[in-house]
Amino acid sequence: MALELKKLQNGSDIRGVSLDGVPGEPVTLGSDEARALTRGFILWLEEKTGKPSQEMRISVGHDSRVSADALKEILIYTMMEAGIRVFDCGLASTPAMFMSTIFDEYKCDGAIMITASHLPYNRNGFKYFSRDGGLDKKDISKIIELGESEKIPEASSPGSVDETDLIDVYSRYLRNKIIMEAADPENPERPLTGLKIVVDAGNGAGGFFAKKILEPLGADITGSQFLEPDGMFPNHQPNPENKEAMAAISKAVVDNHADLGLIFDTDVDRSAAVDRNGKEISRNGIVALAAALIAVQHPGTTVVTDSITSDQLTEYLEKCLGLKHLRFKRGYRNVINKSIELNEEGVDSQLAIETSGHAAYKENYFLDDGAYLATKIVIKEAQLHQKGVDIGVLIESLEEPKEAIEVRFPIEGSDFQVYGDQILEGLKVWAKAKSDKGLSLVEPNYEGVRINFDLPEVKGWCLLRKSLHDPIMPLNAEVTEGSVETILEIMVAFLDGYSRIRTEKK
Repeated sequence: MALELKKLQNGSDIRGVSLDGVPGEPVTLGSDEARALTRGFILWLEEKTGKPSQEMRISVGHDSRVSADALKEILIYTMMEAGIRVFDCGLASTPAMFMSTIFDEYKCDGAIMITASHLPYNRNGFKYFSRDGGLDKKDISKIIELGESEKIPEASSPGSVDETDLIDVYSRYLRNKIIMEAADPENPERPLTGLKIVVDAGNGAGGFFAKKILEPLGADITGSQFLEPDGMFPNHQPNPENKEAMAAISKAVVDNHADLGLIFDTDVDRSAAVDRNGKEISRNGIVALAAALIAVQHPGTTVVTDSITSDQLTEYLEKCLGLKHLRFKRGYRNVINKSIELNEEGVDSQLAIETSGHAAYKENYFLDDGAYLATKIVIKEAQLHQKGVDIGVLIESLEEPKEAIEVRFPIEGSDFQVYGDQILEGLKVWAKAKSDKGLSLVEPNYEGVRINFDLPEVKGWCLLRKSLHDPIMPLNAEVTEGSVETILEIMVAFLDGYSRIRTEKK
């Protein structure tokens, strides 16, 4: 039976169901799919590097998911068949896997991370890297095409496997950065002495940040929680966007009288923070903080974000920090690629970041790395601590919207992408017709339709867009005056003119 690998593509990642046990969710990423995709990656890497597989080094690692070990065995066996020298990195983070192509100890030609980010326990997937960084959507499509072909990488002899602790090497890299930049003359090797920092790893792969980075540098990590890997995620969703997860780390900071809280997603490519008062620094806040950390060194640089960031964030970036803000598209590869594109055009762009917590700095290979962002936050916290202030002071002038919501409207029937485009075109016409009634289109706009509302009863904005992959149209709305429900009611009234989109009235 032919494999249906295309259904496993999720933008620039592979994701599927890898465990039985959830009704209605049969396994879609099993041994056959894993083997075919690995062959596809090897063939793709041969084309990219010009090397035969027998001359390649490829690393493989995983987060805490229950199905990780079984999938890893298949990947390693398939690569060994192709004559590859494989580095088995065990429990690792997604950013660390990319760094295995950089570190002198490895110098890998490619890397595979087994992860499905924050998705439920029965899911898993793959993220791929070359020495140029994470692969794009078109690269994944090519890997799938090669994986579905009959072609098999050739080798005259089997490859080998080296078991290695990549996280140790990666942790040393981040520790050295803190030692250099948080320089404390009284404690040169332990510059975090006197700081209490609470880490919440959500039972994913991020526990190393507390144990291998913060504690050896003198930080008190008492109160850190869910550091042990557990692929059933028994405590809360490992996701900095999740309300319960953020409430958990906020409570831990307050209960333990900590100076700072840090939280990671499962594979540590995303992070968020909490200040000493328990205030969450996530979504618009983490974008603002990530930008503030480089504003002095890179005045006027362009910060590229996803499409749902607030007007208050733009004001903070441009008026408070003196930076430029380009609001682009959802999808972490989209914002990263746009930032890279700007630099190639001669426009300085040092940061690409999504409100989800994917933050990629130019100084760090444009790698979306939650631990790197956390490291920069810790360095600044240590510097501010010496002056008796807290990290929250950096973004105290960032205003928050009065209310904010996200509502997801399902589209029924086939060709949902085409139907979604029809709705968006209709919305543009509708909004322009109401320009004399307090509604205005935001232009330029790179995703969906964004509308400003300046009405007597409400002031704010909304963005209606298509989901990247699903038959859904998300609506984000924020207000500074009035109720966000007013904008929702106006938008539902418009959407009710389209028979295939479900609203609360249907």
